Amino acid sequence: MTLRISRRSMIKAAGAATGAVGIGIGTGVAASPATAASTPFAHPGMLHTRADLKRMAAKVKAGAAPYKAGFAKLTANRHSQSTWRPNPQAIVARGGGEVQNYPILYRDIHAAYQNALRWKITGDTAHADTARDICNAWSGTLKGIAGGSDVVLLTGIYGYQFANVGELMRGYPGFDLARFQDMMVKYFYPMNHRFLNRETNCIGHYWANWDLCSMASLMAIGILCDDRAKFNETVDYFHNGAGNGSLAKAIPYVYDDVGLAQWQESGRDQAHSMMGIGLMGTICEMAWNQGVDLYAADDSKFRKACEYVARYNLGHDVPYTTYTWRNGPHCVPTEQTVISEGARGQGRPVWERVYHHYAIRRGMAMPNTRDMVARNRREGGGGDYGPNSGGYDELGFGALAFTLDKATAPESAAAPSGSAPTPAAKSGSSGSSSSSGSAGSSGDSAAEPPTGPSAQAGKSDGDLAATGSSDLPLWTAASGVTALVGGLLLFRRRGRAAATPSDTAE
Repeated sequence: MTLRISRRSMIKAAGAATGAVGIGIGTGVAASPATAASTPFAHPGMLHTRADLKRMAAKVKAGAAPYKAGFAKLTANRHSQSTWRPNPQAIVARGGGEVQNYPILYRDIHAAYQNALRWKITGDTAHADTARDICNAWSGTLKGIAGGSDVVLLTGIYGYQFANVGELMRGYPGFDLARFQDMMVKYFYPMNHRFLNRETNCIGHYWANWDLCSMASLMAIGILCDDRAKFNETVDYFHNGAGNGSLAKAIPYVYDDVGLAQWQESGRDQAHSMMGIGLMGTICEMAWNQGVDLYAADDSKFRKACEYVARYNLGHDVPYTTYTWRNGPHCVPTEQTVISEGARGQGRPVWERVYHHYAIRRGMAMPNTRDMVARNRREGGGGDYGPNSGGYDELGFGALAFTLDKATAPESAAAPSGSAPTPAAKSGSSGSSSSSGSAGSSGDSAAEPPTGPSAQAGKSDGDLAATGSSDLPLWTAASGVTALVGGLLLFRRRGRAAATPSDTAE
């Protein structure tokens, strides 16, 4: 039986159900941040530590390259102006039949982030006031999150980004941290947790970046709220998760003879492959800054995947193994037999962070990633890569935020111990190679790499990768649920066919 409920009734119910548990979402969702049960988190300790922020400020003041050029990219962005005014919404929606107002949210988030970063670098409190006011406006207004399956992308991508803003604003006069934490726990965390713990016959149906954005949000909210259980849930999923965001599933094949590893979405298109590099890099960096080394997991497998995606998008050949999975609610066997040229060579601000970790912190070879950094210098942020959602998938400004001096020791807020839930058995395999080169074996010698187009396949925002559709794919189809998260409430919708992954996944 189909349950028909008007949008007005849904919104009213969402407002009345704050802190409640929704149908199909699980039980025991906390109405306020939990208290960490073990070692306190370092703050700030997500994408940027205190040492990172001090380095940025000192380098910009000294006019050092590439920080000066990176800061110029930041100050030129319209979102970074202290005149930005927030436009908070009571209900924000992505996907489904609702009014698609989620661009209002991501533009405000990027304005808050960019202003917060300008404040941290220059000390100008006009920018801090703007960032604070955006955060307070949303935490005082938001009552629910609505949409179809794409609501997972909303709560994942914008969840980790907004949490990073809150972390930067921690302790600033007038910033209501408790209310901001409460907003993140009530409206973002439940969908992150529910998606990663979904129960379907074909958990591998969703592309890696769906899991990864949920993982990034869950980890960021854990740090923001000093909730060790949430942080550890992400670390455990990274090692042992059943979905495609886990390390073994996101990087299914390793070619050790050439130092490369195939990314899960390589047969889909390159925009989403690069998006995945950005999301896994975000998770690894946040974990690193809390003393957990995910970058090095499984013989630095992520480094090999970065080199693989970078190499192919530089125009070189790479090995490719046919990728197979079970698709849709009926678990139809599906395969991609060749690597996709869709969006090959596209620019995305995802390379500086991974390059400087592996090549500069660790002295490991990253020749292809180095060349991608040179090709895409200097990384901008939201608003610099097109007006639609794909242009806001990354916070960006990597040259400014992640460039490290060659002599810099690992700058984690806590000494990375690698301590984490026990990794699952290695599941990647080596395939035959057709690559004309390799990642090499010696480290790059400088923080500043030497200087060194295609059409988007499938659905597109017109500039970067399309960010999903309103069709209800596997787990919503299997459970008969479309999401309105406002405390949380879910309402059943039946009779809609699931679409293929290329139509439904970010």
